[in-house]
Amino acid sequence: MQLAGEKKEGNSWHRFGRLRVCFRGAEMVVSGSPNGSQPTSQPAKKYGITKPISVAGPTEADLQRNIELEKFLIDSGLYESKEEGARREEVLGRIDQVVKGWVKLLTRQRGYTDQMVEDANAVIITFGSYRLGVHGPGADIDTLCVGPSYVNREEDFFIVLHNILSEMEEVTELQPVPDAHVPVMKFKFQGISIDLLYASISLLVVPEDLDIANGSVLYDVDEQTVRSLNGCRVADQILKLVPNVEHFRTTLRCLKFWAKRRGVYSNVTGFLGGVNWALLVARVCQLYPSAIPSMLVSRFFRVYTQWRWPNPVMLCSIEENELGFPVWDPRRNPRDRFHHMPIITPAYPCMNSSYNVSISTLRVMMEQFNHANRITEDIELNKAQWSCLFEPYRFFEAYKNYLQVDIIAADAVDLLTWKGWVESRLRQLTLKIERDTNGMLQCHPYPHEYADTSKPCPNFAFFLGLQRKEGVRGQEGQQFDIRGTVDEFRQEINMYMFWKPGMDIYVSHVRRKQLPAFLFPDGHKRSRMLRHVSLDAEKSCEEASGFQSGSAEKNAKRKADSETMDLKSTRPEKQAFISPQPPESASPESCASRSGITSHTSFNDRVIVESLTMVDRDSSSEMRSSGHLDSEKCTLANDVEMVNTMHESINLEEQASVSEHSLPGVGNKVKLLDLVEKPYYQMESVASCAVACSEFKGTNQIGLNGEDLLFVDTMSVKAGIMNVCTNQAPAHGTSIAR
Repeated sequence: MQLAGEKKEGNSWHRFGRLRVCFRGAEMVVSGSPNGSQPTSQPAKKYGITKPISVAGPTEADLQRNIELEKFLIDSGLYESKEEGARREEVLGRIDQVVKGWVKLLTRQRGYTDQMVEDANAVIITFGSYRLGVHGPGADIDTLCVGPSYVNREEDFFIVLHNILSEMEEVTELQPVPDAHVPVMKFKFQGISIDLLYASISLLVVPEDLDIANGSVLYDVDEQTVRSLNGCRVADQILKLVPNVEHFRTTLRCLKFWAKRRGVYSNVTGFLGGVNWALLVARVCQLYPSAIPSMLVSRFFRVYTQWRWPNPVMLCSIEENELGFPVWDPRRNPRDRFHHMPIITPAYPCMNSSYNVSISTLRVMMEQFNHANRITEDIELNKAQWSCLFEPYRFFEAYKNYLQVDIIAADAVDLLTWKGWVESRLRQLTLKIERDTNGMLQCHPYPHEYADTSKPCPNFAFFLGLQRKEGVRGQEGQQFDIRGTVDEFRQEINMYMFWKPGMDIYVSHVRRKQLPAFLFPDGHKRSRMLRHVSLDAEKSCEEASGFQSGSAEKNAKRKADSETMDLKSTRPEKQAFISPQPPESASPESCASRSGITSHTSFNDRVIVESLTMVDRDSSSEMRSSGHLDSEKCTLANDVEMVNTMHESINLEEQASVSEHSLPGVGNKVKLLDLVEKPYYQMESVASCAVACSEFKGTNQIGLNGEDLLFVDTMSVKAGIMNVCTNQAPAHGTSIAR
């Protein structure tokens, strides 16, 4: 018997006693009641832009796994003590006093009235992990200083406030990064790391109770200020859009810990940062509104192993506003079509928070997602423990060839500043290698720095793994000549406007068996491991749990494709050093006056890289014994397909800024995947400067075809001053395709 208003087409009806349940995709409608009362219709609440995949709550097994997960997170030291929390609040109060005094000082210097000086104000607002409530011991605090319209960022913030902070005993490791996408000043205040942004809003007096969520704060401000304000606005929106804040926080804390252990937590090097992980987790919370953290962690990996990038992840519809700021919109903005992993912020103006992701870093993250998905499946089958999920990634056993990027400076303070600049440009090296080898040479930047204490001067080293693109066999003797690529990268690095004598950078190739000893503090190098996933760690976890998963069958041998790569670094010319001072003090005339000395210093190194090898993906997977898990995975695949399809065919009503009718495609549907072409490359701003080079010698011993040894003097530079003339960089937002 069909109830009134009941539709059979496309619906699946089931009877449970007196209850009749209709499943319409992910929506559940209940008719009838246990006591025979009037039938009711209660559709599942919709979070985000799509219906939930599942509204099922936890089972007894899920609750037990959740207890084990939370215990593991506590035992791992991810929660700070009450004492440290109180100290953070005290530090934030002191910084608030400093910026208030700074604004009053500038107000008085600009000749305002005494009343205006008394009313002058600035406020400190937190964002990021601290505002989301997922920060741990020793974590930095992301803070935003909001000041009045007459206090600017270029001089007042990065020079005047910088000088005030540099004279305070509580402040150490002060590092300004004015050229970042979001300009920031990094420092430690009483030992607590602070990332301080600045936003000048169109008010003469900033109220103490400023509502950052109000759109009026965006009136008459530039795009850098909008990006600075968006951190706080996005954090507030995330907390409003998730079904359960506490479940979201625990899951995010867990996923951030996992990402750091697996080497994929770093926005600056092309992976994902804190806000990116928060948005990904929040979306999974929307898709599983009744799930608890142990369920959400496993669902996270199941969803994103099947996500078809570059379909965007969005918590809500993209809104447009009369203010006219650009929003993420591949229909109107051609550069948005080249984003590989769009994760869209929920606050106006909606932006892609993961624009740094490249083809190579997306590949690495997808490998890690698949690896974690296999482990969480084992955890649900009681074949593995939570500790297996967080096994650290052994990067220096994963590749046969590496690029080593060494940086040095005259002292520790200069090295800190120099490191921030180089690290922010490392992703450009990855992009350039992808570009110049047509994607055939894959590059994996590792988001950690290492120091060689045996060197006489302060130094850091970064490493990038290299391998041939998987599934493509190269010709015998094929070479990847990236000498020009590396030389171009080094020239751009040496355009740093705050360069000081002693700052230098060197790029060299190193094979795995000749990695420097300072990478292995335990005094030995571990045995070889497979490229994609830490199968040895996975096997050890299974054995520790008393199960055998047949992982011995997964130990595929590497297939070596002989190829060589030439890498030659020519000493680039450097630019004139400009000390941090008001812009008007650095004139073309002053730069020209330093052009008297023109000595040329260069060094060449030629490195022949032994054949790059690859590992075939494991094509055989263990059959799962749990029918419940297989059924859920099948349902998930269909539902994720539905979510992806909804993103691929976004209509005008649901998504005003990404209209399917305005995008090129067949009929009324378009796949954002079809819009992705070769990534764009944007040149950063450069400035003219003169460079003094210091002596720093070191010899790398590089193997040649595994037999003869080629000694390359990669760090021999003589003192000299050089002059470089540069053209004006393209305006912000200009993309230069190569």
